[in-house]
Amino acid sequence: MTGPDNWKDHVQPKVADEIEYIIQAFCDADPDFKGDGDPPCRGPVIKVVASHGGIDYMYAEGEILIRDDYLERVLEILEHRPVRELELDEPSSVPHVIAGVTRLTTLSARYPTVLEALEVIDQRLGGGIATPNHVLTVAPETSHCPATEPETVYADIEPYPSVCHDNGGSGVQVYMADTGILDHVVTDHPWLTGVTGEPDPNQPHDVNGTLTIPPYSGHGTFAAGVARCLAPGAEITVSNVAIVAGSVLESDLIPPLNAALGRGVDIFHVCLAGTTRRDFPLIAFREWLARVREYGGSVCVAPAGNNGQRRLTWPAAFSGVVAVGALGGDWRGRAMFSNFGPWVDVYAPGRDLINAFPIGEYTCQAFPYKGQVRNFYGMAKWSGTSFSTPIVTGLIASRMSRTGENAQQATAALLAEARAQAIPGVGPVLLPRCRGREPRPCSCCRDSDPWPCCCGGGHPRPCCG
Repeated sequence: MTGPDNWKDHVQPKVADEIEYIIQAFCDADPDFKGDGDPPCRGPVIKVVASHGGIDYMYAEGEILIRDDYLERVLEILEHRPVRELELDEPSSVPHVIAGVTRLTTLSARYPTVLEALEVIDQRLGGGIATPNHVLTVAPETSHCPATEPETVYADIEPYPSVCHDNGGSGVQVYMADTGILDHVVTDHPWLTGVTGEPDPNQPHDVNGTLTIPPYSGHGTFAAGVARCLAPGAEITVSNVAIVAGSVLESDLIPPLNAALGRGVDIFHVCLAGTTRRDFPLIAFREWLARVREYGGSVCVAPAGNNGQRRLTWPAAFSGVVAVGALGGDWRGRAMFSNFGPWVDVYAPGRDLINAFPIGEYTCQAFPYKGQVRNFYGMAKWSGTSFSTPIVTGLIASRMSRTGENAQQATAALLAEARAQAIPGVGPVLLPRCRGREPRPCSCCRDSDPWPCCCGGGHPRPCCG
């Protein structure tokens, strides 16, 4: 494991390219700076800890999240001013993230960095009492990005999975924590009609007469499109919580999630993930998840991440969250990029899905395609657990409207089904399907069946010979 100052020397080129882009986006340096050296950051300074050729975790320097019941003790250990003085003189230095967790934004002179402060807190109180303010991204891999950059397809190609022609998901509310939506893309594709949300901050824009698509543009729109193909009647709202290069700090993710609790949401689709210091859980997200349980009936679904490893990825690793991994292109095995392990609840197709995307020119950001220009015409092919996840969300919503079950009941039934058709060496599997077109077991397959049968451990075949 490396420190936060020499991480570039210990990671792969693709990782370095992606992480540098995220760091610079968070920094938001002043373009009018006239002094010597690099311009100062107007946003948080993001630090990186690297491990085994990839990223161990990312965090905001100068900020730690602390459980409220230990706040006074932590300040005492750090030789900081008491909380009452801070609240009176510097209230912005101890804002509440959520009931139960406070963000300390001014560290003490004795322990001026996050890692120094956390080491002494861990020694005195134990791990998990205080954590960094971690960076979460839209379904990260080792390089904190989707498994692939978007790839070009024909302009008039159909979505994959295909659009269901029923009213599955009718009356079900889905809240997607993602990058927002692109209104003009929603308007262009009928299966997205009615999807609402906050504007995607990564709007395509004119650069010297060329419509240019920035990185992460359309991620939330694409994910919403996948869910809508399977649940065309669902009410989907896409928030733009991941507004900085498809990323967000834990402290900034929780307030919009908390506000959404009052809307009667059935499915919270949190398309964000990240690894953490010493694999400790996200303490602010844990408090929010406890509130979800209090409301009853709702579920939270999240991607397992694209590191291709067994390591816990949060928030998917919480026992109260449905963690979704990705199947490869043949639906018979796990995608090489997908995380795995006993904490992953279900796998769904996540390789080479096709759905709505902006029109314009996109320049690849990461090795080995860095600098390659790709032209898009309203559709794209994309891979990642962030796209297998909306398949599961869509299946839950569709079942709810069909059976009258709440989200927890529908999820439990689907996970039981997934375990019954588990693929050996992979795990429980759910495949995309439309209401009334259930995959049949091999003994029931007919040549006339309109949907593939599930044979040989759950992979699709047109019929059984």
